[in-house]
Amino acid sequence: MTDAQVPRILVVDDELSVCRSCEKILVREGYEVRSVLTGGEALDLLARERFDIVFTDLKMAAMGGMELLGALRARFPEVVPVVITGYATIASVVETMKLGAFDYLPKPFTPDEMAAVARKAWEKRLQMRSSDPAQEEETPREFAGLVGASPRMQEVYRLIRKVAPTSSTVLIIGETGTGKELVARAIHALSTRSAAKFFGVDCGALSINLLESELFSHVRGSFTGAVSDKQGIFETAHRGTVFLDEICNVDVEVQGKLLRFIQERELLPVGATQTRRVDVRLVFATNRDLERMVAAGTFREDLYYRLYVFPIHLPPLRERREDISRLARHLLARVRERSGRAVSGFTDEALRLLGEFD
Repeated sequence: MTDAQVPRILVVDDELSVCRSCEKILVREGYEVRSVLTGGEALDLLARERFDIVFTDLKMAAMGGMELLGALRARFPEVVPVVITGYATIASVVETMKLGAFDYLPKPFTPDEMAAVARKAWEKRLQMRSSDPAQEEETPREFAGLVGASPRMQEVYRLIRKVAPTSSTVLIIGETGTGKELVARAIHALSTRSAAKFFGVDCGALSINLLESELFSHVRGSFTGAVSDKQGIFETAHRGTVFLDEICNVDVEVQGKLLRFIQERELLPVGATQTRRVDVRLVFATNRDLERMVAAGTFREDLYYRLYVFPIHLPPLRERREDISRLARHLLARVRERSGRAVSGFTDEALRLLGEFD
């Protein structure tokens, strides 16, 4: 087998001894195995690395197996989940199957029993691959408005495909000019909300009061100049997507209101006394290190963890130089179409010079 064909298994159990025994059994069977002690660690690792099968304990202190199964079904539908449980009742087995578990392994189990379940799960994974065209290797040069065929951009496309169908909050991390709004629009376009509205807001371009009013609505007389009620972006974008760019520039007071909105999906318009429920998908972006801002006390830690659910790191062009000529030709075609100028392309020397810029 090539490295890409070796089945990769993730074991999730809050007992280290169980993780170690599972690793020994599965490695002997020829699988590549990693193990973590919590569901949160599992989701973080799955966002960074490819796995085919997840063995998860049902009863864990932090995030239980049921909750992890729900997250796997929403965020990583290509993974085959297997439940390990010492509390195997008919009711619990039925419930895990409803949440997408492929099979279950009752404790205590023998090495042969675990190996047999792993073989069945791997067969299921192979069936999924052969029946799903999206699983085939592809290197699109353009994807939902984004341009690039480099490995870094292929990873961005993979993450967009994975998160778009879900309702998960997304944080896009990248330098200014890397195309964060294009990624947000791609997520919206590939989501179930694509028929509804998309709103992009530059949080750094508005004052604190204006940003709060623009997002959360206001009622007449709530401040000087509020001559009538105004529906904010969150309400206007009901059932759609709101992209908050440069969230790092938001004042701590507004951060608090955003945190409540993310948690409750309720907003309190400026000057109002009653909350209103809103259904929007939130996509955030930052060009600064939010973790450092948390350490410096300029960004709320609780909000940071609410945003860092599904991060997408967008590389600058200097880290994917193989895309420069392709992007240059793409932009030239757009300019040619708008201007009517018959410029056919670039000389080799021009492309070489473009490729040398940082």
